[in-house]
Formats: sequence, structure tokens, C-alpha cells
Amino acid sequence: MDLSLSDEQVMLRDTLTRYLAQSFAFDPHRQRDAGALWQALGGGLGVLGAALPVEVGGLGGGAVEVMVVADALGEALAPIPYIETAVIAAGLLKRAGGERADALLPQLSDGSVRAVLAAGEADSRQALESVATTARQSGNGWTLDGEKVVVAGAPGADWLLVTARTSGSPRDVRGVSLFLVPAEAAGLSRHDYALIDGLPASDLTLAGVSLPADGLLGEEGSALPLLEHARDEGIAALCAEAAGLTRKLLGDTVAYAKERKQFGQPLASFQALQHRMVDMYIAVEQATSAAYLAALHVDGPAERRARAVAAAKATVADAVRFVGQNAVQLHGGMGMTDELAVGHYFRRATAIEQQFGAADHHAKRYAALMREELAI
Repeated sequence: MDLSLSDEQVMLRDTLTRYLAQSFAFDPHRQRDAGALWQALGGGLGVLGAALPVEVGGLGGGAVEVMVVADALGEALAPIPYIETAVIAAGLLKRAGGERADALLPQLSDGSVRAVLAAGEADSRQALESVATTARQSGNGWTLDGEKVVVAGAPGADWLLVTARTSGSPRDVRGVSLFLVPAEAAGLSRHDYALIDGLPASDLTLAGVSLPADGLLGEEGSALPLLEHARDEGIAALCAEAAGLTRKLLGDTVAYAKERKQFGQPLASFQALQHRMVDMYIAVEQATSAAYLAALHVDGPAERRARAVAAAKATVADAVRFVGQNAVQLHGGMGMTDELAVGHYFRRATAIEQQFGAADHHAKRYAALMREELAI
């Protein structure tokens, strides 16, 4: 299997990495303008549309291009909802189709508009079919009622892609539909807060939110396959972000160990700490390999895609925890402060470990998928 990047992909990686290093380097003492970065990635560099068709202003790429972008953003600790908007929401709109979706895609590509998926509910955040939010036909349109929790990127979003049940009981695989809801819609209230990594999220309440008929995206009651594909694309991108982030944690830890002295000797000269950093290096390589595994299978058959993504996320969740914890420990007390970058990266690593399900969740998911394949 050829794992080398094409010339265009190398150019994309080098251009984005150089821009982030020169114009948006992480500095714990300076607040970075996330809005300016978003506009630069959209209208300037065009990377927000890396996986979108050229016809809507994208680069015409796919999962590997997304992997390249997410890896660079992870290394830079970019505080933007790239996965939520440019990967998940854009992927859903691209596959759902329709006039409303087609009109939004160019705006997502150039960064002038943001959209995020609102799917998680209090009873279950990982089971996409567990939807208690309801949508009923009302006149020529729809009325939505329900609650969504931990909607990452909702503050600042212009549109919300909301899952709602149009038929069946809360856990039926049929009957889940997808709706396009304006962020300022009447009847929609939002409680905003920051997650452990400082990124914004919201809990949403929909009380009689009225939508026109074309607020429904795709076919009524058939959104689950689209949602599963979009979620797996998001997980694949998250694995790539984790690879870039852990690589940065390792690099900073090695540099600190060479500089910091104990008993008159650099920390890097102690064999026990060298072994620890080698173990970190192995974990970084495992995370990188997992990101490739997910990217290379995310557009394949549904069963193969799900297995690859589950295996990748389980691997990455363990890797970010191991690398993050060891990076903090090897930095000593300084690792827990805001004075060094390592503490900020560790908080994002902790969020990545849990996002879209922790290692146990995906290990169980992989085992269930394997049982289904063997039963066939």
C-alpha cells in the first residue's frame, strides 16, 4: 500500500504548516484571533473546502486532504471548529443534496458561513439513532421540539444541522431525519460554555421551532446512514488532529528534557527518562498510523469503514492519554501551568480522548462489528 502523499498534498501540507508557524504560532501569553484564522483558511488558503468539489469552491480532494489539514491544525492547536464545520457539516450537506444544501456549500468553503451538527442528547451522545427530539409536519413546514447537548462549535455557528425523529420510537434506526435550522430561529435557546480544552459548545433547547418544507435535508426518516458516514469522517479527522498534537507534545518534551538540568545533568541524559520518551515516540507513531488507517478506509464500504475508524479511534484515545500524561509529568510542575504550551495541548488531548467516544466505546464497537461479520 502506498502511503506517500502526492505532490499536491505535500504542497497543501507545507503551505498550511508554514502559514500556521508564521502567522498563528501558539503562544500561551497571547490571545489568538480564531475568527481571523477561520477567514484565512477559507477565503485565503482555501483549505476549509479541501474535501469539497471544485464546483462549490473546494479543492476537490478527499479524506487524505482532510487528514493533512487536521494534522497541521492539531500541531498548531488551532482553536477552531474545523472538524465540526468543514468535515462533518459539509459532508452531510454534500451527501444530503438539495437546493438549500447546495447553496450553503460555497459559503462553508470560503469560511463566510459556519454550520455544525446538533445530534447528541442527554440519554445517549454516541448512539445516533437515540433521538427523542421530534419533528412534526405543520402546515407546509415542520415544527421541532427537543433538546441537544454538548454541541461543539454551536456558539458562532450560523446554521445547525439538527437530528429529529419524524416517526418511530426513540431508538428505532428508521425515522431519524435531518433539518437545517437557523441559529437565530424563534423558539431556539442556547446555553453556551467552554469545554475542558477551552473550545466553545452549547446545550440547545428547541421549543416549537418552525421550519419551511425545505428545512428537511435528504429523505424523511433516512438520515442515519448519512449521519454514520459523517461521524466516521469526523473521527478520522480527529485521529489526524491527534497525530499532529502528540507529535508536538513529544517534540516539546524532548526539547525541555535536553534543556532542563537536574543534579547538574540534562534530564535527557537519564536512561529511565530516555526510555519514557521512546515509549512516547512509539505512541505518536501508532497515532499517526491510526490516522492513515482511518483516512484510507473512510470512503470505503460501510462495514469496512466502521471497523477501521473504530480501531483507529481506540488506538488514538490510548495514545493521546499516554503521550499527554507523560509530557506533563516529564515537565514536572511546569507542565500543569499555563506558562508552557504543554498544559494547553494536554487539555486538548484529554478532550480528544473522549470526543466521539473513548477507547472502551470503540473497542466494543469494533468487537460488535467483527461478530456481525463472522456471523454472516
